[in-house]
Amino acid sequence: MFAQRSGVLNLGVDGIMLMGAFMGFFVVYQTGNLWWGVLAALMVGAFMGLLMSVVSITLQAEQGISGIGLYMFGLGLSSLLFKTVLGTVEGVQGFPELKFQITSIFSLYDIPILGPIFFNHSILTYLAFLLVPLAAFILDKTTWGLKIKAAGQNPEAADSLGVNVTVVRYVAVTLGAALAGLAGASLSISLLNIFQENMTNGMGFIAVALVYFGSWRPYGVLAGALLFSTVNALQLWAQVLNLPIPSDVAVMLPYLLTIIALAMPFRRAAQPAALTRPFTRGEN
Repeated sequence: MFAQRSGVLNLGVDGIMLMGAFMGFFVVYQTGNLWWGVLAALMVGAFMGLLMSVVSITLQAEQGISGIGLYMFGLGLSSLLFKTVLGTVEGVQGFPELKFQITSIFSLYDIPILGPIFFNHSILTYLAFLLVPLAAFILDKTTWGLKIKAAGQNPEAADSLGVNVTVVRYVAVTLGAALAGLAGASLSISLLNIFQENMTNGMGFIAVALVYFGSWRPYGVLAGALLFSTVNALQLWAQVLNLPIPSDVAVMLPYLLTIIALAMPFRRAAQPAALTRPFTRGEN
């Protein structure tokens, strides 16, 4: 979302997530320390964000093609490293779990029905929810947030007011990519305790679509993510309960919902005016 608000469309999110998933898994596999894995995922995500920035901002390559190239790079490199470094190891069970410790202190998990639903998740899950108001605060209440929005709305005007549009876009893309790497790590070291090739199953592209769905607002993106997750959970339950719904149709439902939501015309009203448009200082 930060990248898009600054005017850069990063379609390489899925590849960044895959690299974050692998690096997080590999570092934890080697060190046994989950926090080192989290740091590694953030760093590899930031590095790939810098690659995207150089290609799309400095070299001004077409952003969509650059993003797809970054996705293919992440997909291929994560698979290559997995086979080369870990060989036939497809998963390591028994990683220590990142749990929200306060739940055990107050026995919140023991609350009937609600306890297991709300208080039995990785600390990274709770961190993701905390990042939503933090992102909203940064965008709406800080100078950097205003610079990010200005760079995505009217970079020429921002430049005339002394804003370094290139630096702002670099920071926004790198920050967003670092968080994408963290999202990938949450899959491999927190939720599944395993790494598999292409384990994201295109969730990075769904993440990009949810930014559109949420009208480039943190709480709107959160609402879209919750809606997608709910429909995805329902299709899993439909298969478990053997409901009379073809399995292929059930699997398709969350993605079909995303496409329908994106087709709604009012969603384009809040799109940053300079999204995907390169900026060269001194040109109008």
